[in-house]
Amino acid sequence: MSRPPNREFQEWWNKQRATNHDILDDKSDGSTRSFLAVDVQTDPSDRESVEKERVRSARQLSWVCLLRFQQIASSVAWLSNGFLSLLRTANRRIASPDSLSDSKSSRLYRVIKVFLIVVILLLVFELVAYFKGWHFSPPTARADVYGMIGLIYAKWLEIRANYLAPPLQSLTNMCIVLFLVQSFDRVILILGCCWIKFRRLKPVASMEYPTNAKNEDVNVEDYPMVLVQIPMCNEREVYQQSIAAVCILDWPKDRMLVQVLDDSDEVDIQQLIMAEVQKWQQRGVRILYRHRLIRTGYKAGNLKSAMNCDYVKEYEFVAIFDADFQPAPDFLKRTIPHFKGRDDLALVQTRWAFVNKDENLLTRLQNINLSFHFEVEQQVNGVFINFFGFNGTAGVWRIKALEESGGWLERTTVEDMDIAVRAHLCGWKFIFLNDVKCLCELPETYEAYKKQQHRWHSGPMQLFRLCFIDILRSKVSWVKKANLIFLFFLLRKLILPFYSFTLFCIILPLTMFLPEAELPTWVVCYVPGVMSILSILPCLHAFPFIVPYLLFENTMSVTKFNAMISGLFRFGSSYEWVVTKKLGRSSETDLVAFEKEAQPLMRSASLHRSSSDSGIEELSKLELSKKTGKTKKNRLYRKELALAFILLTASVRSLLSAQGIHFYFLLFQGISFLVIGLDLIGEQVS
Repeated sequence: MSRPPNREFQEWWNKQRATNHDILDDKSDGSTRSFLAVDVQTDPSDRESVEKERVRSARQLSWVCLLRFQQIASSVAWLSNGFLSLLRTANRRIASPDSLSDSKSSRLYRVIKVFLIVVILLLVFELVAYFKGWHFSPPTARADVYGMIGLIYAKWLEIRANYLAPPLQSLTNMCIVLFLVQSFDRVILILGCCWIKFRRLKPVASMEYPTNAKNEDVNVEDYPMVLVQIPMCNEREVYQQSIAAVCILDWPKDRMLVQVLDDSDEVDIQQLIMAEVQKWQQRGVRILYRHRLIRTGYKAGNLKSAMNCDYVKEYEFVAIFDADFQPAPDFLKRTIPHFKGRDDLALVQTRWAFVNKDENLLTRLQNINLSFHFEVEQQVNGVFINFFGFNGTAGVWRIKALEESGGWLERTTVEDMDIAVRAHLCGWKFIFLNDVKCLCELPETYEAYKKQQHRWHSGPMQLFRLCFIDILRSKVSWVKKANLIFLFFLLRKLILPFYSFTLFCIILPLTMFLPEAELPTWVVCYVPGVMSILSILPCLHAFPFIVPYLLFENTMSVTKFNAMISGLFRFGSSYEWVVTKKLGRSSETDLVAFEKEAQPLMRSASLHRSSSDSGIEELSKLELSKKTGKTKKNRLYRKELALAFILLTASVRSLLSAQGIHFYFLLFQGISFLVIGLDLIGEQVS
């Protein structure tokens, strides 16, 4: 049963309300007001001052607002003017041929520019769809519900799912397979290098020459005749140190001849080099200066012309050093003995060491790359198959092998690889000495490095196209033919730049806008990270630079891909030979050391005072020429900048899809392209 209501409490409450109401009604209006409220009395004069203060405060507030608005307007105008000035400057630098080293190779740039426009339009379209919530519930083809934009977006979803994503996924899968094959090849090379270190395998010479032996204790007949060649072209900064380093080689002077092969087209540089050669001639060194009037064939034509001299027949071996290389005094004594008792040996290649490897970030990254090349690739191929690509310098050739292989040919820009392949097809063997190092200089500017890499990656494709039939017709085994075609050329010279550029610069951004085609996370992050760790093993002190190294190698893929395509399809830029710019970082200190080493060569009876002072005079001329050189400017690189904006745009799209690893990779890779496109890596110039 429900409980009955308590009516006694209700009656008491009504009586109390009626009593309180009567009490309030008996009060006067004044007493009621004084009971309920407090009346604040103010003086009329004070009221006027308050009104004036209010007017003054409002006026001050208006002035403050106007001042703030003026400051904001001036800031916006300053930023706008600065941005417009930056755009005008960038436009002038992009349009100026002096600011672009890739102005002639514009085919790839036009394709990238169209790709950039498409990507930006797709991003705008996806942003509209995102803010309308269509990424949660895609619209259907009913225009009356979603409108015209919804209808277009629905059609776009259908087209990309049925027509665009399948071929992109097929291309992605192909590049992933190539990526895994190349990674497997790199792992095999690393394992081979570890086996060489574990078993302590290295070439051993059948004899040794005594060090620091006096002239009277030397049997000259034990020393073969050696020709030393120094090809150079407009090498103002480094000609002195290379000539001096070669002239103090520890070898009987009457068993060695030095050829300075000068292809310079500047008269003042020719005179400087001739004066340097005369200086060493007066010191008793057998050294000759050669200058071609008809400069055809670049370096190959220069070497070919020098080998056609009649006196070359008297020599058995030829050592080649580029203008920035400084061999140690015992270089010949550590390389020539390996030819003793090995009549099938054509080449002894030594390792490069760099005097400026810690100069800037660019040289540090190059040192990582080249350390892997020499420590792993060259050493493993030299130990296990006795074949590798000649590096063009810091090596000793048997002249008989050069002649039987056809000599130097001018058909490509990689004459060193050309002669190595032809010698290998003729049955000759090579040796790589990892413990014999020759000092040289790395390019310190991105412009010089980019031109060098273009030549190094376009030349092999030229050579592959020219010698493919010769490889098939040669008498070497099918194993060597397969190694040359599939490993030496296709995998390491063609596939590597192809998949690096296609996978990380084209496919990865496209998968952000075509999510139906998927690029796995392990392809983007984990496998490249492991490969970078393996690549940096020969240069462990550079381990802190592993992330910049990975990003830099991907950034260089556009240059290598463009060079590979140019060489493969015979575009005009593939036949350009640009001398790598050297800065002569060690010239001054090494010249002093070379002068001390050369003191025993000084013959007081036949040496005039003018010749003894020539070193200082030439050094003064060198310094003067450096000071009066042209002012260099930073450059803008169009392809790198366009790819930077493509990757950054794709990173925004990946952020909308909440793809973490893809977003970070695209962001940092885009920033890497932007830094290099603005020429902010390497030596900073005005």
